[in-house]
Amino acid sequence: MLLIGNGWLITRDPVRPLIMKGCVAIRETRIAEIGNTDELCKKYPSARFVDALGSLIMPGFINTHMHFYSSFARGMDLKAAAPHQFNEILNRLWWRLDKSLTHEDVYYSAAAALLECIKNGTTTIFDHHASPGCVRGSLFQVSAAAEKMGIRSCLSYEVSDRDGDTAAQQGIDENCEYIRYCSGNPMRKAMFGLHASFTLNDALLRRCVEAGASLGSGFHIHTAEALSDVQDCQDQYGKSVVERLQDFGVLGKKTIAAHCVHVDDREIDILRSSKSFVVHNPESNMGNAVGCAPVLKMMDGGVRVGLGTDGYTCDMLESLKVANMIHKHQQKDAGVAWNQPHEMLFSNNADFASECFDATLGRLVSGALADVIVVDYDPPTPLNAENINGHVLFGVSGRSVVTTVVNGRILMLDRQILMTDEHEVMARARELAQALWQRF
Repeated sequence: MLLIGNGWLITRDPVRPLIMKGCVAIRETRIAEIGNTDELCKKYPSARFVDALGSLIMPGFINTHMHFYSSFARGMDLKAAAPHQFNEILNRLWWRLDKSLTHEDVYYSAAAALLECIKNGTTTIFDHHASPGCVRGSLFQVSAAAEKMGIRSCLSYEVSDRDGDTAAQQGIDENCEYIRYCSGNPMRKAMFGLHASFTLNDALLRRCVEAGASLGSGFHIHTAEALSDVQDCQDQYGKSVVERLQDFGVLGKKTIAAHCVHVDDREIDILRSSKSFVVHNPESNMGNAVGCAPVLKMMDGGVRVGLGTDGYTCDMLESLKVANMIHKHQQKDAGVAWNQPHEMLFSNNADFASECFDATLGRLVSGALADVIVVDYDPPTPLNAENINGHVLFGVSGRSVVTTVVNGRILMLDRQILMTDEHEVMARARELAQALWQRF
């Protein structure tokens, strides 16, 4: 038995959202109960006790759109003209980098990113992977890193036609093999990955959908991220991106449609009626200069919208802050986007992950999977059930996390990583990144 107590317990349960001097009791992989610290310490006198020292005790964060391999791009010199448009970013950076990856690069770029996730309190991650130079076995390398680091993950390989049919078929096979591998594993789940409409011709998209459907899988795909994707779809197929994906059977309750920056009212209605899960990546959208996704309108229209980072950061609170600001800036209205970003991160991400892993995630309630973080924060103003989000938004960042527990296992305690030698991992990652940069 493990007790994490003596803190402000933020449950994300509307029935009992905040417990002062609260405590979480964990038995094996699940939360046994929550309550007052003194009472639970008396009830479980032999339990190990982690003292939050008056800080926040919260559910671990969930990232519903991530690219681990992007960690090897940090600090890299392109040795080429700076890209200005989205397609230039893909061609000059990401599509050169992913082709250069080896299996060991895939493992260590994921391991390095996962360590950062632990340090920022992210405990469940939906990753979208690509490595055209080493497709087969690549998801298993990412999975091995996630298993070593102790993080709950849902992985997919983004199939595309940009590297020819052989690489595309390898991507299909990798998705299928990994989906089968994850069957029955409570910590490992999989989706069928697709890159984007503009890199999937009709024949390839049909093969992917048939393969994914035969396994009962949802899909993970970049959707209308840039105007170039929209224009390509209109020029080639005479329809919008969302309409094309709907016609092929890609959309649905199990599918992640990442970005959706350039969607119209009809597409929003399709996303709603199909129950697809849209993931907002505001920091990435700003950095790539592709626009501001109309997610507030989507949510008003009943679309399920979550929050991701798209590899830009491992800090979900950073993404939350940007989501809070980008819509104010876009609409020139300081009164918008207050509740919605918190709903994306703390409610919708939790609901989608819970469906995927067939267990309660993102809430500290009895029976939920035991993903818990302690966040170093001593509120300078009153903290209550009504103003929790204000304190989280303006008072803390990911690096405020001091303790991270996943599935009942302590991965980081008082900022010390427990399950691996982080310095050894980062040293090897630097060596591999340097070699990759030279190949690049």
